[in-house]
Amino acid sequence: MIAALKAGAQGPTLARDFTASIVVFLVAMPLCMGIAIASGVPPEKGLVTGIIGGIVVGFLAGSPLQVSGPAAGLAVIVFEFVREHGLAALGPVLALAGIIQLLAGMARTGGFFRSISPAVVHGMLAGIGALIVIGQFHILFDGRPLSSGLENLAAMPGRILGLSPDLRSTEFALMIGLVTIGVMLAWEKWRPARLKLVPGALLGVVAATLIAWLGQLDVARIDVPASITAAVEVPGGGFLASLTNPALLVTALAIAFIASAETLLSAAAVDRMHDGVRTDYNRELRAQGIGNLLCGLAGALPMTGVIVRSSANVQAGAKTRLSAILHGVWILGFVALLPWLLREVPMAALGGILVVTGWRLVSLTHVRHLFANYGLLPAAIWAVTFILVVTTDLLTGVLVGLGLSVIELLQHRKSLRLEVEEEHMEDATRLRLQGSATFVSLTRLTARLERIPTERTVHLDLQHLQGIDHTAAETVREWVARRHGGGRPVILTGPDMLIARLAPQPH
Repeated sequence: MIAALKAGAQGPTLARDFTASIVVFLVAMPLCMGIAIASGVPPEKGLVTGIIGGIVVGFLAGSPLQVSGPAAGLAVIVFEFVREHGLAALGPVLALAGIIQLLAGMARTGGFFRSISPAVVHGMLAGIGALIVIGQFHILFDGRPLSSGLENLAAMPGRILGLSPDLRSTEFALMIGLVTIGVMLAWEKWRPARLKLVPGALLGVVAATLIAWLGQLDVARIDVPASITAAVEVPGGGFLASLTNPALLVTALAIAFIASAETLLSAAAVDRMHDGVRTDYNRELRAQGIGNLLCGLAGALPMTGVIVRSSANVQAGAKTRLSAILHGVWILGFVALLPWLLREVPMAALGGILVVTGWRLVSLTHVRHLFANYGLLPAAIWAVTFILVVTTDLLTGVLVGLGLSVIELLQHRKSLRLEVEEEHMEDATRLRLQGSATFVSLTRLTARLERIPTERTVHLDLQHLQGIDHTAAETVREWVARRHGGGRPVILTGPDMLIARLAPQPH
């Protein structure tokens, strides 16, 4: 691995990885702290996770261009856990979740997570986004989020009605938060093409910090220790004793499951952005397990592979894993040398960043896509998952969504088996699918598709395919689109309805 890293990091590649790492660092810093605050823990915990995600997981990852760190997708479950059990209990639970991920990767179950219904995943992310928005709304007023999404929602009118024409810390904090949001949105809409890699979140935080500092505004600012080592909590003698509580074991399983699903879905998205090395999903799962184990031992936040930082990495021109590793080094250096600068950042500015981040997770575009292409059931699964995540809790929403996704198998009950016949010609491969393609057989089908060399033309014969559920259709369609993007079109033959579902959609 070290030899490969050295071989890749030469000449122009080294320069591109170096500049990309700076971009990712600038994107990651405010997000690491903001997600920590949204999780109900001190901001330095998020920075420690970002450091481990960059330096350790970046070195071990199965997706070389993916960037790992604290993720908004786990903020809600961590917030509820810390409120009920305390911050000290998070370390053992996270260490156990990391061990579960590591064992799952060793057992080569990485492909299983790609078989999870997209309706459930995107419904979960939309619910998390909604909870982040209504929780961080209170941070904009220098307040604290309440214990549940419904309580936060009910308290929102009171925050607005409590505003006064006499400018106080509350009004100043709201102004700071709105400035952050405004700068982010305005920059991303009107930024010059030559400055497209400068992140809007960074400019928003800089603008808010300058206003608060120049105006000497009485607003809450983030509190970070003078030394990063103070943020690392070495496990004590009773570190594992708390795991005798069944509720904590359930939380460890939930964190392992959600973190793995989000990571591997993000890795699949990153693969669609570049033509380089494809993701080794089992290796990525093992790397995430090691990262979360270390985060648990350090008393930090859980991590996943994160699409915002990963897409910034690809768009900035990264070519190897060196970029992700260096971004972790820059976070470590900044926190070690300039902690006084971080203490000038207003809390409301980070709240503003998370409001925008959460809002973008609530993607109605995806549910409209599900309804238009696959009918009412997948859209209903999305909606039920979303509603239950917001009104009850994350685990309930995901489990009910997964249960509902089984209903989709009923229409394929006469032929759940999928047979794949493979025929190789001189420069082409013909795959004939027979039976029904569902999430049950998706892991095996995906493995067959991704084994085909990229330089070969593929003929996908759907004439004898009796049915396909939305999970398999989305996965195959993305594979077809990736082949088309690489200049090797896939020939689709069969019923027009199936071809329409699997053909790449115009942007």
